[in-house]
Amino acid sequence: MAHPAQLGFQDAASPVMEELLHFHDHALMIVFLISTLVLYIIVAMVTTKLTNKFILDSQEIEIIWTVLPAIILILIALPSLRILYLMDEINDPHLTIKAVGHQWYWSYEYTDYTEFGFDSYMVPTQQLPMGQFRLLEADYRMVVPVASPIRVLVTAEDVLHSWAVPSLGIKMDAVPGRLNQTAFIASRPGVFYGQCSEICGANHSFMPIVVEAVPLSHFELWTTLMEAEEI
Repeated sequence: MAHPAQLGFQDAASPVMEELLHFHDHALMIVFLISTLVLYIIVAMVTTKLTNKFILDSQEIEIIWTVLPAIILILIALPSLRILYLMDEINDPHLTIKAVGHQWYWSYEYTDYTEFGFDSYMVPTQQLPMGQFRLLEADYRMVVPVASPIRVLVTAEDVLHSWAVPSLGIKMDAVPGRLNQTAFIASRPGVFYGQCSEICGANHSFMPIVVEAVPLSHFELWTTLMEAEEI
């Protein structure tokens, strides 16, 4: 969960998000080193009155400043491609959930169960219980089991939406007439918040996403109770 004046990312709640955080730190360190070197060169050139005649025309230096950026780009590109492939991997999901974006709420269908689904609306500020988050809490949460591969099929009924949960490392566009898929594994129990990340109209800010990860036994109990409500 993000907090005021936070400078970094939210704590990772999935293996993919952990990889993304590591890659961010890796790329940021490279950028920091390059910026430091460039700043040092600028300060040195501005403050010194001396000139090295070998720097003005040097084949070796031209080779270095051509090859070195190429090596740096490779050091950034290879981990990036690895994570891209990891994010697309969907192997034997234990559960498939269909998330459908509407103006302005989400509906979830647990496709492994018979006619099991519900709509998820934002809880109005006036009805918000003590301790819950304004504009982030939903009346029905998407509940998933911990440490289980979950596949999410994302689509929309009316306009473009985007199903995004930062702490799980997920962001997938919801396009009318098209079914996109993504996957995640919740590595720890908890409640993870997200919001629609595609401007979808007047109430775009009022369609939160709440994912609750619970132990498998609790999940089975929850599905039994929800199916009983449906009946």
